[in-house]
Amino acid sequence: MAFARPTGKHRAPSRVTRRSASLAGAATLATTGVIGTLASPAFATENEPRNDGDTGSLSAEDTGTLQMLAATDTLAEQVTDQAVGQKREAVARAEAAAEAKRKAEAERKAAERAAREAERQRLMNSYQLPVAGSQVTTSYEANSSLWSSGSHTGVDFHASSGTQVVSVGAGTVVEAGWAGSYGYNVVIKMRDGSYTQYAHLSSVTVGEGQAVMPGQQIGRAGSTGNSTGAHLHFEVRTSAEYGSDVNPVAYLRARGVNV
Repeated sequence: MAFARPTGKHRAPSRVTRRSASLAGAATLATTGVIGTLASPAFATENEPRNDGDTGSLSAEDTGTLQMLAATDTLAEQVTDQAVGQKREAVARAEAAAEAKRKAEAERKAAERAAREAERQRLMNSYQLPVAGSQVTTSYEANSSLWSSGSHTGVDFHASSGTQVVSVGAGTVVEAGWAGSYGYNVVIKMRDGSYTQYAHLSSVTVGEGQAVMPGQQIGRAGSTGNSTGAHLHFEVRTSAEYGSDVNPVAYLRARGVNV
Protein backbone atom coordinates (compact mmCIF):
# COMPACT_ATOMS: atom_id res chain seq x y z
CA MET A 1 0.00 0.00 0.00
CA ALA A 2 1.39 3.39 -0.98
CA PHE A 3 2.62 5.69 1.74
CA ALA A 4 -0.02 8.39 2.26
CA ARG A 5 0.93 12.04 2.83
CA PRO A 6 -1.21 13.83 5.41
CA THR A 7 -3.19 16.81 4.27
CA GLY A 8 -4.56 19.92 5.92
CA LYS A 9 -2.53 21.48 8.69
CA HIS A 10 0.33 19.03 8.09
CA ARG A 11 1.10 20.18 4.52
CA ALA A 12 4.53 21.65 3.65
CA PRO A 13 5.45 25.20 4.87
CA SER A 14 4.13 27.98 2.72
CA ARG A 15 6.32 30.23 0.54
CA VAL A 16 5.97 33.01 3.09
CA THR A 17 7.38 30.75 5.82
CA ARG A 18 10.27 29.57 3.63
CA ARG A 19 11.08 33.14 2.59
CA SER A 20 11.16 34.21 6.25
CA ALA A 21 13.63 31.44 6.99
CA SER A 22 15.73 32.49 3.99
CA LEU A 23 15.81 36.09 5.22
CA ALA A 24 16.81 34.91 8.68
CA GLY A 25 19.67 32.96 7.13
CA ALA A 26 20.65 36.04 5.15
CA ALA A 27 20.72 38.12 8.32
CA THR A 28 23.02 35.56 9.90
CA LEU A 29 25.15 35.67 6.73
CA ALA A 30 25.48 39.45 6.97
CA THR A 31 26.56 39.15 10.60
CA THR A 32 29.08 36.31 10.20
CA GLY A 33 30.21 36.88 6.61
CA VAL A 34 30.30 33.09 6.02
CA ILE A 35 28.68 32.86 2.59
CA GLY A 36 29.43 29.26 1.64
CA THR A 37 28.06 27.71 4.83
CA LEU A 38 24.67 29.42 4.97
CA ALA A 39 23.85 29.86 1.31
CA SER A 40 23.60 26.18 0.34
CA PRO A 41 20.71 25.17 2.65
CA ALA A 42 18.72 28.20 1.66
CA PHE A 43 18.98 27.39 -2.04
CA ALA A 44 18.30 23.71 -1.42
CA THR A 45 15.06 24.54 0.37
CA GLU A 46 13.89 26.85 -2.37
CA ASN A 47 14.66 24.39 -5.15
CA GLU A 48 12.91 21.35 -3.60
CA PRO A 49 9.67 20.30 -5.32
CA ARG A 50 6.63 21.75 -3.63
CA ASN A 51 3.18 20.14 -3.18
CA ASP A 52 1.40 23.28 -4.27
CA GLY A 53 2.90 23.08 -7.74
CA ASP A 54 5.80 25.49 -7.20
CA THR A 55 8.68 24.76 -9.64
CA GLY A 56 11.33 25.78 -7.12
CA SER A 57 12.60 28.87 -9.04
CA LEU A 58 13.59 32.03 -7.10
CA SER A 59 10.87 34.60 -6.74
CA ALA A 60 11.37 38.33 -7.38
CA GLU A 61 11.40 38.91 -3.61
CA ASP A 62 14.20 36.32 -3.12
CA THR A 63 16.26 37.82 -5.93
CA GLY A 64 15.92 41.28 -4.37
CA THR A 65 17.12 39.92 -1.04
CA LEU A 66 20.28 38.52 -2.62
CA GLN A 67 20.91 41.79 -4.42
CA MET A 68 20.50 43.63 -1.13
CA LEU A 69 23.05 41.34 0.52
CA ALA A 70 25.51 41.91 -2.33
CA ALA A 71 25.03 45.67 -2.00
CA THR A 72 25.58 45.40 1.78
CA ASP A 73 28.87 43.55 1.21
CA THR A 74 30.02 46.25 -1.25
CA LEU A 75 29.08 49.02 1.21
CA ALA A 76 30.98 47.25 4.00
CA GLU A 77 34.07 47.07 1.81
CA GLN A 78 33.76 50.77 0.98
CA VAL A 79 33.43 51.65 4.69
CA THR A 80 36.48 49.53 5.50
CA ASP A 81 38.51 51.15 2.70
CA GLN A 82 37.42 54.59 3.88
CA ALA A 83 38.46 53.80 7.47
CA VAL A 84 41.86 52.56 6.29
CA GLY A 85 42.33 55.71 4.19
CA GLN A 86 41.38 57.97 7.09
CA LYS A 87 43.83 56.16 9.36
CA ARG A 88 46.61 56.62 6.81
CA GLU A 89 45.78 60.31 6.48
CA ALA A 90 45.84 60.71 10.29
CA VAL A 91 49.24 59.00 10.48
CA ALA A 92 50.57 61.21 7.66
CA ARG A 93 49.30 64.35 9.41
CA ALA A 94 50.89 63.27 12.69
CA GLU A 95 54.21 62.59 10.96
CA ALA A 96 54.07 65.95 9.18
CA ALA A 97 53.34 67.73 12.47
CA ALA A 98 56.25 65.93 14.17
CA GLU A 99 58.59 66.86 11.31
CA ALA A 100 57.46 70.49 11.44
CA LYS A 101 58.07 70.55 15.19
CA ARG A 102 61.52 69.02 14.72
CA LYS A 103 62.44 71.59 12.08
CA ALA A 104 61.16 74.45 14.23
CA GLU A 105 63.23 73.20 17.18
CA ALA A 106 66.31 72.85 14.98
CA GLU A 107 65.83 76.37 13.64
CA ARG A 108 65.38 77.73 17.17
CA LYS A 109 68.60 76.10 18.34
CA ALA A 110 70.45 77.33 15.24
CA ALA A 111 69.21 80.87 15.93
CA GLU A 112 70.39 80.62 19.53
CA ARG A 113 73.81 79.39 18.42
CA ALA A 114 74.06 82.21 15.89
CA ALA A 115 73.10 84.76 18.55
CA ARG A 116 75.69 83.40 20.97
CA GLU A 117 78.36 83.44 18.27
CA ALA A 118 77.44 87.01 17.29
CA GLU A 119 77.71 88.08 20.93
CA ARG A 120 81.02 86.28 21.27
CA GLN A 121 82.36 88.00 18.18
CA ARG A 122 81.10 91.33 19.46
CA LEU A 123 82.93 90.79 22.73
CA MET A 124 86.03 89.53 20.98
CA ASN A 125 86.17 92.72 18.95
CA SER A 126 85.26 95.12 21.75
CA TYR A 127 87.68 97.20 23.82
CA GLN A 128 87.49 99.03 27.13
CA LEU A 129 89.54 100.86 29.72
CA PRO A 130 92.06 98.79 31.71
CA VAL A 131 90.73 100.38 34.91
CA ALA A 132 87.00 101.08 34.92
CA GLY A 133 86.08 104.76 35.28
CA SER A 134 89.71 105.87 35.51
CA GLN A 135 91.52 108.68 33.75
CA VAL A 136 95.04 109.30 32.45
CA THR A 137 97.34 110.96 35.00
CA THR A 138 100.57 110.88 32.96
CA SER A 139 100.44 111.24 29.19
CA TYR A 140 102.30 109.36 26.47
CA GLU A 141 105.88 110.59 25.70
CA ALA A 142 105.99 112.85 28.72
CA ASN A 143 109.62 113.80 29.48
CA SER A 144 111.24 112.82 32.78
CA SER A 145 114.48 111.41 34.13
CA LEU A 146 112.38 108.72 35.82
CA TRP A 147 112.30 106.74 32.57
CA SER A 148 115.41 105.19 31.08
CA SER A 149 114.38 106.18 27.58
CA GLY A 150 113.95 109.78 28.65
CA SER A 151 110.21 109.80 27.85
CA HIS A 152 107.10 107.95 28.89
CA THR A 153 106.51 104.90 26.66
CA GLY A 154 102.91 104.48 27.82
CA VAL A 155 100.27 106.25 29.88
CA ASP A 156 99.48 106.06 33.59
CA PHE A 157 95.92 105.46 34.78
CA HIS A 158 94.83 106.52 38.23
CA ALA A 159 94.33 103.42 40.40
CA SER A 160 94.71 102.83 44.11
CA SER A 161 96.53 99.74 45.29
CA GLY A 162 94.41 96.61 44.89
CA THR A 163 92.14 98.10 42.19
CA GLN A 164 91.06 95.54 39.62
CA VAL A 165 92.94 95.70 36.31
CA VAL A 166 91.36 94.10 33.24
CA SER A 167 92.37 93.25 29.71
CA VAL A 168 91.32 95.99 27.29
CA GLY A 169 90.43 93.39 24.65
CA ALA A 170 90.62 89.74 23.63
CA GLY A 171 94.00 88.10 23.32
CA THR A 172 96.52 85.66 24.77
CA VAL A 173 98.83 86.25 27.73
CA VAL A 174 102.46 86.05 26.60
CA GLU A 175 104.07 87.31 29.80
CA ALA A 176 102.95 87.28 33.42
CA GLY A 177 105.27 87.99 36.36
CA TRP A 178 108.19 90.13 37.39
CA ALA A 179 109.69 92.44 34.75
CA GLY A 180 112.40 94.56 36.43
CA SER A 181 111.59 98.27 36.42
CA TYR A 182 108.01 97.45 35.34
CA GLY A 183 107.51 95.44 38.52
CA TYR A 184 104.86 92.77 38.29
CA ASN A 185 103.35 92.99 34.83
CA VAL A 186 101.17 91.24 32.27
CA VAL A 187 101.69 91.40 28.49
CA ILE A 188 98.87 90.32 26.17
CA LYS A 189 99.09 89.69 22.45
CA MET A 190 95.86 91.07 21.05
CA ARG A 191 93.80 89.57 18.22
CA ASP A 192 94.98 92.30 15.85
CA GLY A 193 98.64 91.39 16.50
CA SER A 194 99.42 94.32 18.78
CA TYR A 195 100.68 93.96 22.37
CA THR A 196 99.29 95.59 25.50
CA GLN A 197 101.25 95.83 28.75
CA TYR A 198 99.93 96.35 32.29
CA ALA A 199 102.72 97.24 34.75
CA HIS A 200 103.50 98.02 38.43
CA LEU A 201 100.84 95.48 39.55
CA SER A 202 100.52 94.37 43.15
CA SER A 203 99.40 90.91 42.01
CA VAL A 204 98.95 88.91 38.81
CA THR A 205 95.89 86.65 38.31
CA VAL A 206 96.59 85.10 34.89
CA GLY A 207 99.29 82.86 33.45
CA GLU A 208 101.25 82.67 30.22
CA GLY A 209 99.36 81.03 27.37
CA GLN A 210 95.97 81.88 28.88
CA ALA A 211 93.30 83.32 26.58
CA VAL A 212 91.53 86.37 27.96
CA MET A 213 88.40 88.25 27.00
CA PRO A 214 87.68 92.00 27.12
CA GLY A 215 87.08 93.08 30.71
CA GLN A 216 88.58 89.93 32.22
CA GLN A 217 90.64 90.56 35.34
CA ILE A 218 94.38 90.02 34.87
CA GLY A 219 95.70 91.51 38.10
CA ARG A 220 95.46 94.31 40.63
CA ALA A 221 97.07 97.75 40.61
CA GLY A 222 100.06 98.50 42.83
CA SER A 223 103.41 100.26 42.96
CA THR A 224 105.99 97.52 42.25
CA GLY A 225 109.16 98.13 40.25
CA ASN A 226 110.27 101.65 39.33
CA SER A 227 107.25 103.50 40.68
CA THR A 228 106.57 106.50 42.92
CA GLY A 229 103.05 105.45 43.95
CA ALA A 230 100.16 103.17 43.17
CA HIS A 231 98.90 103.46 39.58
CA LEU A 232 98.63 101.41 36.39
CA HIS A 233 101.20 101.85 33.64
CA PHE A 234 99.49 100.90 30.36
CA GLU A 235 101.58 100.49 27.24
CA VAL A 236 100.82 99.44 23.64
CA ARG A 237 103.40 98.11 21.14
CA THR A 238 103.14 97.02 17.54
CA SER A 239 105.51 94.11 18.25
CA ALA A 240 107.04 92.32 21.22
CA GLU A 241 110.18 94.46 20.90
CA TYR A 242 110.92 97.40 23.18
CA GLY A 243 110.74 100.69 21.30
CA SER A 244 107.74 99.73 19.09
CA ASP A 245 105.38 101.58 21.40
CA VAL A 246 102.47 103.68 20.11
CA ASN A 247 100.12 106.18 21.77
CA PRO A 248 97.81 104.08 24.00
CA VAL A 249 95.11 106.76 24.08
CA ALA A 250 94.94 106.91 20.27
CA TYR A 251 94.95 103.10 20.20
CA LEU A 252 91.93 102.84 22.52
CA ARG A 253 90.03 105.68 20.86
CA ALA A 254 90.46 104.03 17.45
CA ARG A 255 88.67 101.02 18.93
CA GLY A 256 85.73 102.93 20.32
CA VAL A 257 86.92 103.51 23.88
CA ASN A 258 86.17 106.89 25.44
CA VAL A 259 89.43 108.00 27.06
